[in-house]
Amino acid sequence: MSNWLTLDQQQAWRAWLSASRLLTDRLNRDLQDQQGLTSADYEILVWLSEAPQRRLRMSELAERTLSSRSRLSHQIDRMEQAGLVARFVCTEDRRGSFAALTDTGWATLVAAAPDHVASVRSHLVDALTPEELRTLGAACQKISDRLQESQTCPGQPQD
Repeated sequence: MSNWLTLDQQQAWRAWLSASRLLTDRLNRDLQDQQGLTSADYEILVWLSEAPQRRLRMSELAERTLSSRSRLSHQIDRMEQAGLVARFVCTEDRRGSFAALTDTGWATLVAAAPDHVASVRSHLVDALTPEELRTLGAACQKISDRLQESQTCPGQPQD
């Protein structure tokens, strides 16, 4: 028995790969052109805006953004220089540090969000029927759940 993909599976895989790459590229370009933000900047601003006290431990932010701690540290350095975030030492253990959303970062996110939502709507939501969008969301959630489960429980058999 071969582990090769069937023709239908290969077509679905390649269509998903192409769509995800093209969509990510377009959303990145739109953010950069309209707001001067990278998608990494925007994602960090969103995560911080949703966190209690608008701050997260750097280790947790690295997990949420799927970034290495080193890569995130460089990103936060750039964002700190732009006044979007502030970094400070955790007083409880003094080993960790927090990234916190500044007032400038909040204002930047509030200004960028409508353009970003319009871009997502234009390039994804409006391209699908409501039923197709629900199906896509459900399929993506199933994939995400499976991948997250395999990260937290290595060696566990999958369905």
